[in-house]
Amino acid sequence: TWYSVISPESCSSILWRSWDFKEKAADALKLTANDMLENKLIDGIIKEPAGGAHTNPEKMFQILKTEIKKHLDELVEKDVEIRINNRIEKFGNMGVFVEEGVN
Repeated sequence: TWYSVISPESCSSILWRSWDFKEKAADALKLTANDMLENKLIDGIIKEPAGGAHTNPEKMFQILKTEIKKHLDELVEKDVEIRINNRIEKFGNMGVFVEEGVN
């Protein structure tokens, strides 16, 4: 799941006055899980069961439960001050602007 202030179609329409470049716009918006991981917006990617989460909700629940428990166990072992500082640093690094041409 992702959230963006603009859809690839709208972005394409604004930048190139056409929806024909929606794939190029989507690439520039960096919407994939791998893009988000690379840009440190997310901590990891949770793999879905074969066919997608909707095909096996029980399996997906178990995967999520395991991942959440693993990360919570790691967090509770850290001192509160360290957790707070890590959180401030993580969110402080988000939104760094890098200007690159998309044309």
